[in-house]
Amino acid sequence: MRLFFLRCRKIPRVLPTLIVAMLFIRSASGTDQGVILYTPFTRISIPPGQSIDYAIDVINNGSTLANVGISIGGIPKGWNYDLKSNGWTIGEVSVLSGDKKSLVLHVDVPLKVNKGIYHFSVVAKGFGALPLTVVVSEQGTFKTELTTKQPNMEGNSNANFTFNVELKNSTGDQQLYSLRAGVLRGWNVAFKAMGRQVTSVQLEPNRTENITVELDPPDVIRAGSYRILILAETTGTSASLELEVVIKGSYAVELTTPTGLLSTSITAGDEKRFEFVLKNGGSATLKKVTMGFNGPINWDVIFDPKTVDNLEPGKTAQVFGTIKADKKAIAGDYAVNMEARTPEVTSKASIRVSVETSMLYGWIGVLIIGAAIGSVYYLFVKFGRR
Repeated sequence: MRLFFLRCRKIPRVLPTLIVAMLFIRSASGTDQGVILYTPFTRISIPPGQSIDYAIDVINNGSTLANVGISIGGIPKGWNYDLKSNGWTIGEVSVLSGDKKSLVLHVDVPLKVNKGIYHFSVVAKGFGALPLTVVVSEQGTFKTELTTKQPNMEGNSNANFTFNVELKNSTGDQQLYSLRAGVLRGWNVAFKAMGRQVTSVQLEPNRTENITVELDPPDVIRAGSYRILILAETTGTSASLELEVVIKGSYAVELTTPTGLLSTSITAGDEKRFEFVLKNGGSATLKKVTMGFNGPINWDVIFDPKTVDNLEPGKTAQVFGTIKADKKAIAGDYAVNMEARTPEVTSKASIRVSVETSMLYGWIGVLIIGAAIGSVYYLFVKFGRR
């Protein structure tokens, strides 16, 4: 009796070893004769909004035909997938002994997803599972994005400011974006896409469009910093971007006379001093305002001063121009075009000059005529008596 009891006490120690051995033999038999799933890439890194196509083989290593139910287990919430073969959605495959069937698992990684590592598996019911890992490489979004690498520019009011902006549709649907800008009165704004002026653009999900924003400020504007809000919006989503334009000042110069009179008279070969007024009508200081002219051949204009170094906004400067007419100029009206110019702006004024004949030539004419009359009279008196 004691001997039987001692043998019974040894049974629990031997039983686990026997169970493990039986499981090992069954596992080995299943590996050799059962069904396995295979794909070459089991860990893939991908950004949000992209898709993965897994090529999966269902291999029958057994000695008989195997009907295998296929399912996807542990797929993250919000991820879409389909399992197909030859264009058909598959839920079960029948594989001959020693043969294989090829499937394609299409997985869509959503746009709105956290950065991290995600696990799921392809399950062959009754045979095992194929574990798969997807590494989402960056934080996902579900919104519209409007960005630029250069959000600010500087120039004068006569310049056009061109910004390159990128519009990205990070939603899951096609979007038709309306484009507009919030600017003050007098500003002109134009949007261009693919080289053409547009007011809206259509974007597929997870696509981008390069948009050119052209800003034209008013000709007369105070120097300062101006912020322009650019909007791309639909009924369900929108994005905004603030651009900055720094106006150094507007440039405007006016060349005129104190009375507004732009005509004078002069004697051929003589000169006439003419008074001009330079006015800075802009918001920036004008530097190196240089005087010049364009007139008839052999005419000249001497300016005093020739250059005005600085002319503050709203200020005026007095300039004299001495017009010298050609001594051979015949009587009549002539145009002498005066010009005040800087690298930024130019102003012109046309002076009408009436040329009169010199009195000296008149007296010479009178003397010549008198001499001619005297000569005729002398001849008449001398030869008339005969």
